[in-house]
Amino acid sequence: MEKKLTGLIASTDRVLVLAPHPDDFDAIGVTLRYLHTRGNPIFVAVVSGSMSGVLEDFCGPDPEKKRLVREKEQRDSVQFFGLPDSQLTFLRLPEDATGDPLEDEHNETVIRQHIAEVRPDIVFLPHGNDTNVGHRRVYAIFRRIAVSFDCRLTAYYVRDPKTKKLRTDLYMGFDEDSADWKRRLLLHHRSQQDRNLKLRNHGFDDRILNVNRDIARDLAVSDPYAEAFEIEEFTGR
Repeated sequence: MEKKLTGLIASTDRVLVLAPHPDDFDAIGVTLRYLHTRGNPIFVAVVSGSMSGVLEDFCGPDPEKKRLVREKEQRDSVQFFGLPDSQLTFLRLPEDATGDPLEDEHNETVIRQHIAEVRPDIVFLPHGNDTNVGHRRVYAIFRRIAVSFDCRLTAYYVRDPKTKKLRTDLYMGFDEDSADWKRRLLLHHRSQQDRNLKLRNHGFDDRILNVNRDIARDLAVSDPYAEAFEIEEFTGR
């Protein structure tokens, strides 16, 4: 049975958000703000720039410019959130032709090294049961690392708009005031707001918050919104 996340994570636990793309951090912004307020050290590692997520009429066709736009949006978002820039890392891992991070030995080594440097107790990342290729690849890389890591790790897999199915072990409910704050956080990703408005006829902010509204309805909780997580424990070697 799903449990409310509040109080279930020790305030001393180190948290790593392993984000396949810029903006994956923001999809669980309310949960992360709760942990940040309690004093949990939070680190963000953005795996790739995902230049394919930026329309050409937003900033032109140059892939490097698109990547820089997305990095700037994530920096602005994290600054608004209240994390120091020193706790945000862009791994800038090689991508395929469509802008998804490669699932190869090099990228796995870099992610493993970063996890070893941060030494997190908890890692947030998208679930592998997902229509997004980048999400699936990072999930697969992380699990290979986690089963052979030299200490315990707890994965919190995130339900987002592209998750096909996820077992809800924990959730973080939130109210309209927190939803308004989360909307402001999400709107730092102007390229994604532009793309969603043009291709989906609704904003990136509404796309994420609509999922949070659906989660709260599916769980029949009293809050109007919720972020949901599936947990997997790795005991280490």
